[in-house]
Amino acid sequence: MTARTIRLAVIGGDGIGPEVVAEAIKVIRAAAINVAVETISYDLGSQRWHRTGEILPDSVLAEIAGQDAILFGAVGDPSVPSALLERGLVLRLRFELDQYVNLRPVRLYPGVASPSSGLRPEAVDILVVREGTEGPYVEAGGVLRKGTPQEVAIQQSMNTAFGVSRVARYALQRAASRPGKKLTLVHKANVLAYAGDLWCRTVAAEAAAFTDVTADYCHMDAASIYLVTQPERFDVIVTDNLFGDILTALGAVVAGGIGLAASASINPERTAPSLFEPVHGSAPDLAGQHKADPTAAILSAAMLCEHIGLAGAAARIEQAVAEDLVERQGAWAARSTPQIGDDIAERVAG
Repeated sequence: MTARTIRLAVIGGDGIGPEVVAEAIKVIRAAAINVAVETISYDLGSQRWHRTGEILPDSVLAEIAGQDAILFGAVGDPSVPSALLERGLVLRLRFELDQYVNLRPVRLYPGVASPSSGLRPEAVDILVVREGTEGPYVEAGGVLRKGTPQEVAIQQSMNTAFGVSRVARYALQRAASRPGKKLTLVHKANVLAYAGDLWCRTVAAEAAAFTDVTADYCHMDAASIYLVTQPERFDVIVTDNLFGDILTALGAVVAGGIGLAASASINPERTAPSLFEPVHGSAPDLAGQHKADPTAAILSAAMLCEHIGLAGAAARIEQAVAEDLVERQGAWAARSTPQIGDDIAERVAG
């Protein structure tokens, strides 16, 4: 008997995006027991832009905003001007739907090789909480005398006490729920004096209410070193938009590669749907060949399930992925995208 229906907005996007998203949906359906999963697919990405000149029409945005969650593949194509789709689609969804928490786990699974030699899986279990709607990604700035030798480009970073407070509070809540109960603010306060000071003071003020959480600070450059050499130093990291983008890319590599890296853009107040996507790009050279690893998309689906209250389904997906990663080191190494999805879905269904 079906007890619940969830409605997913599905944006496959470009390149390998539709392929990996298809496997994530397959696994969600296998894991979500007694739940009807309704998917609404949206044609957004490079092909629509080439065909119509549209990126994200207001009417489509309004429809997506009415769904329970968004499952996103990847966006980007060399035939489209740089940043056009990224800003017009991905960032617009984050800003318009107030997805101010960009959540990226950095976890090394047993059986996965890390380029950082000697790392044990238990040493790499980090949750990075990246602010998602402020910083340098806000379109503040401009260009003077473009195309001339005297060109000037100004890109400003916008940081507000309101924005920093709410993302810090979310990160502290997550830290309080984890065994390590530690929060590290990563910034560059010794150079970025204005923004750094705001972040340090605001995080400290919010941390005062979480007496069971240890809060500390680390410069961005030092954090990059420690993430590779001593990842066990970190439990939950909170940082700004740009630093979080860079740090989590490095973390994904430490944890075995971006093919295993999941992410979510969260609206914690649930006033609009949150978005779940693999960290990797569209990889247009692999499109249509079924060579892409859908594991990151599947782990993003686990985050989606957890967010919408399907904790059991999320746990089953994560366990199935962990078992698959151990076993694929042997005879299962060469499988197609659908085969990996089938194998993980079969494990989930049990």
